[in-house]
Amino acid sequence: MGVGRRQVLIGGLGLGLAAASGPRSASARDEADAPQAFSTYGIVAGGGDIDQTATLQLAADEAAQTGTPLFLPAGIYSTSRLTLKSGTQIEGVPGRSVLRYRDGGAILSLEQAENVRLAGLVLDGAAKPLGENGSLLKAIETRHLDISGCRFLGSTEDGVVLHKVSGWIKDCEFGDIRKGGLFSQDAGGLEIAHNHVRDCGDNGILVWRSEAGEDGTIVASNRIERIAAKSGGDGQNGNAINVFRAGSVLVSGNRIADCAYSAIRSNSGSNCQMIGNSCTRLGEVALYAEFSFEGAIIANNLVDTAATGISVTNFNEGGRLAVVQGNLIRNLSFRKTAGTNGNGIAVEADSVVSGNVIENAQGYGIAAGWWSYLRDVSITDNLIRNAHIGIGVSIDPSAGTALIANNLITGTKDGAIRAMKGPTPVGPDLAKESAEAYRNLAVYANVSR
Repeated sequence: MGVGRRQVLIGGLGLGLAAASGPRSASARDEADAPQAFSTYGIVAGGGDIDQTATLQLAADEAAQTGTPLFLPAGIYSTSRLTLKSGTQIEGVPGRSVLRYRDGGAILSLEQAENVRLAGLVLDGAAKPLGENGSLLKAIETRHLDISGCRFLGSTEDGVVLHKVSGWIKDCEFGDIRKGGLFSQDAGGLEIAHNHVRDCGDNGILVWRSEAGEDGTIVASNRIERIAAKSGGDGQNGNAINVFRAGSVLVSGNRIADCAYSAIRSNSGSNCQMIGNSCTRLGEVALYAEFSFEGAIIANNLVDTAATGISVTNFNEGGRLAVVQGNLIRNLSFRKTAGTNGNGIAVEADSVVSGNVIENAQGYGIAAGWWSYLRDVSITDNLIRNAHIGIGVSIDPSAGTALIANNLITGTKDGAIRAMKGPTPVGPDLAKESAEAYRNLAVYANVSR
């Protein structure tokens, strides 16, 4: 049974009024007025059948007003959309305090709020229709949002949607989500860490901006797996981590597996860093920096089983400036997806490719340029084993320069280093013959067998 506002206030103040009946010092009054650690505000789980929206909203409002966090005991609470005010804190028993969706397009909603904290809650969409642009939690223009140890499950749309939000999303689970697990747009300082994102229909974690610019979101140490591309497309869906127009995003230490397209896909996001991620079984390019970006560091990642390991591309759109270093990439094969496949690393402009280990590439170990799209590429000190061609480099008349030196290449089927006209290798193996005939290449001190 629900509890009315009057009962909540009387129940919460009763002990305080009784204690105040005798003389008290100022310090005693301060101690009595200090908020308790938690309060249930009279809320009792309804088992999932009773609509508890009104009593939950009342309790959340009182929690925001008094500063005493609302505690939800273990059980199921059936609710429509709840709107949270600044200062609201709600905590539950991890995995057992369940807010189950009834209607209203969301379970929790925040707008122009700050200092909201949620912990130990399960937001269960129950696979009910949320309506277009619905999500289990939506926050707009919210500062210092702290969500930890929560689960977002069973959404027919998105899991969590954030617009102009700063704060922390950590130690949460996002699962059985029809579209995106966690979507952030125009963040103001956001950290997404130590979450488990699984079984999402379109994307795992999305970090977007409405216009290209500095974002600075940190996406670290998450486990992301089984991401499909149910809405189709040629790369906008099917990614574990999708960065779009967001600058200076750091993506590090994530464990990613079984995605329809990419592990990490940065589209038009300058100064993106992809460092120390473990990526397995990807349907297209595992680590992708594409379109109009300037600056990418892709370092110390492990890629095992993909169509292409790393691609730094779209010089024609302004994509340039990258360091690809210290990655271990293996088992690259041709797939029926867009772009070049079976390659270990592909780069085009103003890039250093150094100290990588590449094994079992059905295409190129390293591909430098495509027709005229090549400028200032340095390929040094890499180990390439068992590729169709070890290193392929464009010699189009309009192509820029490439340095290829000190690489060890073994077990290739069609040459260690080959000049390329588009997709076609021409001329001798440049690991064994001079490259002087090609005015844009410097090739020396490579070892092949």
